[in-house]
Amino acid sequence: MKVNPLVGKQKQSVQLATARLNIWEGSVRSSKTICSLLKWMRFVRTAPDGPLLMTGKTERTLKRNIIDPLTEMLGEKRCKHVVGAGELHLLGRTIYTAGAHDEGSVDKIRGLSLVGAYGDELSTMPESFFRMLTTRLSIPGAQFFGSSNPDGPQHWLKTDFLDRARLHLDIDGQLQHSDDPDALNLNRFSFQLRDNPNLTDEYIDAVSSEHTGLYYRRLILGEWCLAEGVVYESWDPARHVVDQLPPIAQWLCIALDYGTTNPFHALAIGLGTDGRLYVGHEWRWDSKRMRGSLTDAEYSERVRAWVNGLGIAPSYWIVDPSAKSYRVQMHRDGVTSTLADNEVVDGIRDVASLFATGRLLVHAGCKWLIKEIPGYAWDPDASEKGEDKPIKLNDHGVDALRYGIRTTRNIWSSLLAPPQAKEAA
Repeated sequence: MKVNPLVGKQKQSVQLATARLNIWEGSVRSSKTICSLLKWMRFVRTAPDGPLLMTGKTERTLKRNIIDPLTEMLGEKRCKHVVGAGELHLLGRTIYTAGAHDEGSVDKIRGLSLVGAYGDELSTMPESFFRMLTTRLSIPGAQFFGSSNPDGPQHWLKTDFLDRARLHLDIDGQLQHSDDPDALNLNRFSFQLRDNPNLTDEYIDAVSSEHTGLYYRRLILGEWCLAEGVVYESWDPARHVVDQLPPIAQWLCIALDYGTTNPFHALAIGLGTDGRLYVGHEWRWDSKRMRGSLTDAEYSERVRAWVNGLGIAPSYWIVDPSAKSYRVQMHRDGVTSTLADNEVVDGIRDVASLFATGRLLVHAGCKWLIKEIPGYAWDPDASEKGEDKPIKLNDHGVDALRYGIRTTRNIWSSLLAPPQAKEAA
């Protein structure tokens, strides 16, 4: 990987990252990660003796987002990830690696004394983990470096840390010094797309078109803003509902949201020969509207009969993570199921991006899903507490959609047609 010389705000942020805590935050692809990594590598080469740590939401995302680019830049002789051992050998130093995906992750670092740490995707970490991490930086000269995308304005990372920075290199490139006696020994660097001189106008237009509403404000403008209003702001039946399906190159999955007293909703999602994703068919059982609940065996029999009747062979059967008994029944019936990726916000972002770029369409026969999408909204009470959660009401079809799209992302992400023109706001 070739890394161009740092310029402007990039260079300034690296020079200013001298605090105990140093955090780059802002838009995607704005160069915040590469700046933080270059500073981290300098620190690793010169840091006092003592343990070092690198962490991310999961060890997998840490490898993908951080370790793989470092290996590409430095080569395996200077950057070698020991898979399974939780270690990275970087520039002659051994660094512990750890995921921080839930509250229990704090036990991974309890008792450590660190001279340095790096954190990726900070806003996705549990607050307890990050707070514990700061207490572990106990060796003289210890420093932390990390990066984050924006979240809600009440998120703990913003209110308890970023807003209390003693130095802030803001979105406009202005250097702000805090006079607050309670300011933290923290330097904050806020980035937007324009701060990365290596991006072409064509790329900026393309990535900007992939997001609308909440995600446009956060990931493109770099704003810490509330999740409010409808979830899929770009949804337009005139644009996204089709009366006929094109030839389907691959039926990616049957995605299932399991319900007993709540509706059971299944969707057939395919990749068209035109390079777009299609929700082609749906099956739904609502015990409150129909003749009572079905057993797992009855659900399995009826869903399999529905799929056989469609004459399709899905690559995956993706099942709601809560449907343990139903997955057992499917196995008994000879169907191998895949546990759905239930990262709610990530899944919503994938679906929202596909709607925004016109690369996810729904057949007119999927009447229940089409009915649910416009009413799928963010929970205002959760937003006020700094959490991004949709309201849990009339969400069975949209949950199945999110499961199917998110879980098959590795298949369709490289096969889609270019984004279509973004509709006017």
